[in-house]
Amino acid sequence: MLILGFPAGEFGTNTRVVAPGPGADCLLVDPGKEAFAGLADLIGRHRLDPAAVVLTHGHMDHTWDAVPVAGHYGVPVYVHAADRFMVGAPARGLPSDFPAHLLDGHPGTEPVDLREFHGDRNSLRVGRLAVEALHTGGHTPGSVLVHVRDDGTGETALFTGDALLRGELGRTDGPGGDGRRLRASLARHCAGLPDDTPVLPGHGGATTLGGERLVHPWLAAASAP
Repeated sequence: MLILGFPAGEFGTNTRVVAPGPGADCLLVDPGKEAFAGLADLIGRHRLDPAAVVLTHGHMDHTWDAVPVAGHYGVPVYVHAADRFMVGAPARGLPSDFPAHLLDGHPGTEPVDLREFHGDRNSLRVGRLAVEALHTGGHTPGSVLVHVRDDGTGETALFTGDALLRGELGRTDGPGGDGRRLRASLARHCAGLPDDTPVLPGHGGATTLGGERLVHPWLAAASAP
């Protein structure tokens, strides 16, 4: 499986492209601020064909370039229904004391084709990739994990947005945050996944599920034997 990415813009949001390999359909995850040019370069160099954009949650640093990216490639954007309210109005998902000038230049509108995830699990097909959006809540009301499996090779990856970072639980002190819910839903969704599952957070470096189970006893306790 081909996974490409870079930290986008001043917020350092990990924006990623996922495909079975060069010359294939691809999934775009969390196009952050100033992500368009970098995504276009990766897509062009690897001869990829974007099929969809998935947002792990509605915070503006993960959704900023969804409008230009989706518009340019003519693809739908998916977000959980519980976070849709902030995609086109980013201040709604932020603390009241968040510096307003940091929102300057945000499109301030939804993508033309914005589609909603509902409930606990939602599935997409991107060529050879089976994609599942697993609702966690806890960081934001509509936070999801994005689990991707290449049906040709069996390779998997788990894109965790800001729900789970390397060595730490995602923040739960913002609007809609709930630490207990986040821990419980992460444990539930990750319970059946093996230790060697790559974990690709929305900020910072990559890790593995086994590595995170060593850090978080509540995550290890729920893991499959």
